[in-house]
Amino acid sequence: MARWRWQIFAVTWVAYAGFYFARQAFSVAKLGILEDPAAGAQLTERVLGVVDAVYLLAYAVGQFVWGMWADRFGPRVVVAGGMAGAIVASVAMGASAALPVFGVAMVLQGLAQSAGWAPLCKNMSSFFPVRERGRVLGVWSTNYAFGGLVAPPFLGWWAYAVFDAWQAAFFAGAATLAVVLVLFLLFQRDSPRHAGLTVPEPRREAAPETGGGTARTRTGVYRATLRDPMVRTLGAAYFLLKPARYAILLWGPVIVSRRLPEIDKVGATLVPVAFGIAGVVAPVVIGWISDTVCGSRRVPPCVVALGLLTLVMALFTPLTAAGSVPVMIAVLGAVGLTVYAADAMISCVAAVDFGTEDGAGTAAGVVNGCGSLGAVLGGLLPGFLSGTALFYGFAAAAFVAGALLLPHWNRRPRAADPQPSQGS
Repeated sequence: MARWRWQIFAVTWVAYAGFYFARQAFSVAKLGILEDPAAGAQLTERVLGVVDAVYLLAYAVGQFVWGMWADRFGPRVVVAGGMAGAIVASVAMGASAALPVFGVAMVLQGLAQSAGWAPLCKNMSSFFPVRERGRVLGVWSTNYAFGGLVAPPFLGWWAYAVFDAWQAAFFAGAATLAVVLVLFLLFQRDSPRHAGLTVPEPRREAAPETGGGTARTRTGVYRATLRDPMVRTLGAAYFLLKPARYAILLWGPVIVSRRLPEIDKVGATLVPVAFGIAGVVAPVVIGWISDTVCGSRRVPPCVVALGLLTLVMALFTPLTAAGSVPVMIAVLGAVGLTVYAADAMISCVAAVDFGTEDGAGTAAGVVNGCGSLGAVLGGLLPGFLSGTALFYGFAAAAFVAGALLLPHWNRRPRAADPQPSQGS
């Protein structure tokens, strides 16, 4: 069991990090597209913002669907299908700069990318009990921060240093994800039972409406999840949090270029690395705090992180006004530390904890679907708003998210209540 736990940890971590190599290609390619006379004529800055919004709408729709499908059919089928779709979409975008092709490919990319998170959270929850999830899923949640950290400079190097063509970002991302797909198919299993283990699986805490695997009971799980007030609160908080992360994730190089006009395109893709580095550290820290300091309570560290994020976002414009590269790096690091801490706890650990054992994927899908609707604003608004209005808006949203979670300060997952003193 121990070997399979860490094998599943490793392969699912690599799988979700791999998704980012296809996802981040568009962010990297924007710099070249805007300077390409042929592509930039129809793919203007505002059009790129709309294309991001189309992608994120498709991503949100997929989140609401794929978590439930993972509960019904298993994570393996859903995740592998998502990887295949993301590869096809990336190749299409690298092959043509026509707006209709970009639009259709981004819908496919959004649906494909959304097949990753909730099913993989479900996969992990099948191998790790509640009392360990804060620490284990905290470390595991570094996958998307790592993907956001490594993918842009990697893709930017291929696109602008090796080939000097923005299309290469899409082809490099597709090739990387194809390798990850092969590894996933070789080493992933859906549950201890699928791994051939004879030890009993953790006791399931089924929703009242559930009783099996039929379409009717799956609908019952979905209804029960939507009625849970904690799941709804997490969804609302995540809706308010997600725009800030996605604005920097999708527009980071452009934001840096606006604030630091003297640096080149490669430099503009490297400065946001600070955001990703902090994002790798943040889930580990907040996961450890939630398990060991807060006794499996997930809300207190989230509220603290959201309060600090409010402050950093409110100060973003005045702090970066001087055009200093070190200050920009420090500010993006602070944003990454706070936003990824709250993000990892809400979207992964708390989502699967407050869902039932049968509906962990559904709960993660609902919470992440709400967040993805908010992420639409993160992709759209930077193309329309100035930096000052944008970051003050993000500060206000983070404050409201913290206020929504504050009444649940002492709430713990049901499965953790009988055993609060266990630490392993």
